[in-house]
Amino acid sequence: MLSFIGLGLYDERSITLRGRDVLADADTAFAEFYTSQLVGTAVEQLESTHDIDIEVRERAGIEQRPEPILAAAEERHAAMLTAGDTMISTTHVDLRTRAHERGIETQVIHGTTAQTAASSLTGLQNYRFGKATTLPFEETHGGVPDSVIETVQANRERDLHTLVYLDIDAEDDRFMTGDTAASLLGDELDDPLGVVVTQAGSDDPTVRADRLSILAEESFGDPLHLLVVPAACHPLEKESLQTFGGAPESAFE
Repeated sequence: MLSFIGLGLYDERSITLRGRDVLADADTAFAEFYTSQLVGTAVEQLESTHDIDIEVRERAGIEQRPEPILAAAEERHAAMLTAGDTMISTTHVDLRTRAHERGIETQVIHGTTAQTAASSLTGLQNYRFGKATTLPFEETHGGVPDSVIETVQANRERDLHTLVYLDIDAEDDRFMTGDTAASLLGDELDDPLGVVVTQAGSDDPTVRADRLSILAEESFGDPLHLLVVPAACHPLEKESLQTFGGAPESAFE
């Protein structure tokens, strides 16, 4: 048996009750934190809280060398742990497919995702989100990739919000910040309304809404950060961004 368990958004307490119970039943546990991370905890705390040793795998250890995980799942009950929801990354879909091809039973235990948290915290209606995109560090592509701008613009033409995931460099423990993202995208998009969401899943998340040029000059504290570029806001969405994100009236003009 191979159980894919989403750990949620922030710390060792973010896992669902079902996820906790399935993890308690597992004989061995693997994890990867290169697609996302639980910034409110550490692996040692996860192990202590859930009373299980966790082998953290690098990217290649999941995508190119999955044999130890599959072998463990063939013999007994293995758990594959990720931040957020466990099936958001295609890496995990591929691993589940490989397990199925070998006759290994699998199950998926969902966790809260950044996408649903962004909608919930901002008050932007979930069904109005279009295609999401990821903004990489500037040096990775020599600037903002055309695909990022094209995604935002295509969504705006369809009157849809855009969720922009911000790059993570797991090897160097480096996270793109909301102000950096706002600075990179502000001129490219003609300085629209943006919303920075930080520390989703924690006891004290932050939502801040204003034009990207304003957000680029602010600081938003500890990771993880997300950026949302809204479409034209419904009155209720506008009220939510003003109430919970401090958006000024001028940002909607």
